[in-house]
Amino acid sequence: MPAQRRFGMDHDHYDWSPISTRGILRWPNEARVALCVIVNLGHQEWSPPEGSYQVSNLAGGVAPRPYPDYSRISHQEYGYRVGIFRVLDVLQKHGIRPTVAMDALTVENYPYLVRHCLERDCEIIGHGISASQIITSNLSEAEEQQYIQRSLDALNSATGSATQGWLGSEYGESARTPQLLAQAGIRYVCDWTNDEQPYPIKTPQGELYALPVMFELDDVQALWSRRVTVDRYSELLKDAFDTLYRDGSSTGRLLVLNLSPWLIGQPFRIGFLDQALGHMMRHQGVWAASGAQIIDWYKNNLPVA
Repeated sequence: MPAQRRFGMDHDHYDWSPISTRGILRWPNEARVALCVIVNLGHQEWSPPEGSYQVSNLAGGVAPRPYPDYSRISHQEYGYRVGIFRVLDVLQKHGIRPTVAMDALTVENYPYLVRHCLERDCEIIGHGISASQIITSNLSEAEEQQYIQRSLDALNSATGSATQGWLGSEYGESARTPQLLAQAGIRYVCDWTNDEQPYPIKTPQGELYALPVMFELDDVQALWSRRVTVDRYSELLKDAFDTLYRDGSSTGRLLVLNLSPWLIGQPFRIGFLDQALGHMMRHQGVWAASGAQIIDWYKNNLPVA
């Protein structure tokens, strides 16, 4: 169901729904805020396949350089060698079950990380093929179906269970991506960053929900792209939570953070994440859960006006 140009919202992916007109959303045990932390493991290839697309400002390193760009590639790999373990330890300390977005090349090249994340009770969700091969409208429908299936086949084979969630590499989608994800068995997608509650996405086949990431608090967007200082970033996390917690007294709110271990897992940054999560989890009425747990609850407890 590709989007069609028209006035208004300009697409048919979901019904527009201002939060002020919705029924009351109740989280488990009357929690005010549902907290989901996504840990992003996206592989960067030394030499992407011909015809593939990657964003021009791909994060990491000093600045874009000719092949091979060792500074960027090794900077990103820090997350796989060191940062991931630091981030998972902090999440475990605060009783937060991680949702790990893992692409096909990570699954295929780092089986140790797959096993480690499963042993740590992480939910693992789809994340495309690699950071240097993202979905765009340049793909045909058949090519995009093959792309999605390769990603899911790699994950399902490695984990032994069907993948339920999806965070596109670099948030990449085409106009048909939500419908193709639903057809492939995905139940929720994190690429739509437009709300503080989950919501249903229209699909002709299967069912799909949005689990919106708070995009401006994505650590790459904040720390790398906008150059927010890490102490200020920690304060932004706390401020966002405090506002959601206050608003959550009337209807449940959602805070989904997308974190990259190569960035937030650095030894001079991890303490600021620890402080911010500690601030959140010291409050009563916070439900820390995986993406699938949140969507399961939402589906079975849809707000009633």
